[in-house]
Amino acid sequence: MSVQPVIQAQELAALLGRPDAPVVLDVTVLLAPARFDGDYRPESGESLWREAHLPGSRHVDLLTTLSDTSGSLHFTRPSADGLAADLGRLGITPDSSVVLYDQGGATWASRVWWLLRGVGVDARILDGGLARWTALGLPVESGEPTAAEPVQVPSSALADRGLWVDRGEVADIAAGRAPGTLVCALAPAQFTGAENTRYSRRGHIPGSRNLSAKSMLDDRGLLREADELAGLAAAALADVDRPLVIYCGGGISACLTALGLVLAGHDTVQVYDGSIEEWSADPTLPMVTTTGGDE
Repeated sequence: MSVQPVIQAQELAALLGRPDAPVVLDVTVLLAPARFDGDYRPESGESLWREAHLPGSRHVDLLTTLSDTSGSLHFTRPSADGLAADLGRLGITPDSSVVLYDQGGATWASRVWWLLRGVGVDARILDGGLARWTALGLPVESGEPTAAEPVQVPSSALADRGLWVDRGEVADIAAGRAPGTLVCALAPAQFTGAENTRYSRRGHIPGSRNLSAKSMLDDRGLLREADELAGLAAAALADVDRPLVIYCGGGISACLTALGLVLAGHDTVQVYDGSIEEWSADPTLPMVTTTGGDE
């Protein structure tokens, strides 16, 4: 890509209001912790955007936009035609400059960044999101959204950069039929199966390493420096095969771990979109927990 994946708040503040200002999108989704296995309750973050947002930004509801709403899984990537239509309604072309942020831990912004990166659209993530922006005393707005000026985006203009894999490819890696290493971006307690899961079964795909998305951020909610990220990756992924295939519960947090690996210098990174939501729903596919072994 021609731009760095991350932009700092002060840098973005200097760009806002200029004729060449980037399109700024708030992509917050609210997703509560699971109270019991199978407890999945996503909600739009638009109400938070209305309360406070970056000047000139718009909220994108990922429950209905930039996601495949026709499938059985949550938030999976849309078809090329669907993605082109959504981008057109947002006024985004392959030549647009886009900045993404959320009001969580950068997972949702990373998800949309990976989606756009996969089709050749330059996008950056606002480091620290709205929390960092407000902590620096930068201005915020509230109120109703303004509509984007729609554009025509042919799906043929969106180049597939091969950043995604499907269940069959993951199964081949897990079984040793194909090269690669599976990397689970869930928190350690979810990786081991100690905590409740939003999905059908607890644990992880056999043969996986654990590199949690949350470990990509420091205690201020900012992305760690490249050398720190490289150290975390080296500790978790020493002597493993490439490509690195990242997954999580639903393909969201995986994109934050993927971002961290890209910043650390890894260039053979892919994301399993269906992740545990898809994998665990098939009882013929094995899952591993630290207490129960293979399921």
